[in-house]
Amino acid sequence: MENKQNMDTKNPFELAIMLGKCLKDDPRLVRMNEARKAYESDEALSTLMAEYQVQQKAMENVTAGESFDPHMIQLIQDRINELYEQITQSQLYRELEEAQNAVNELMNAINNTITFAITGEMPSSCTHDCSTCGGGCH
Repeated sequence: MENKQNMDTKNPFELAIMLGKCLKDDPRLVRMNEARKAYESDEALSTLMAEYQVQQKAMENVTAGESFDPHMIQLIQDRINELYEQITQSQLYRELEEAQNAVNELMNAINNTITFAITGEMPSSCTHDCSTCGGGCH
């Protein structure tokens, strides 16, 4: 019963900190953090990302003037597209994207659960598939 009383006296921000600490060790967040580290530490991807940013800046510079060369714009755009394809097709990028999607689903489920606790109604984004959110509302 003491634990219940402690929960009743906590303010929402203290509860949010407790939730954050609990989530920190969730396998989905651990996976996302590991995927991010792998993605960011990959030298080949870092090189591609750096060039992608340079090409984006070059496109801004080329199109900023009053007169610009359509052929140059096309060359830069083609290179941007090529870099984007290389980056997004890499295994490390796909792993990070999958991990981020899993964390987004988790956070949406948590927000839905909080909304349900406040309003008594599940938000319209509820899938009614409790395996995606942990349930507790049906």
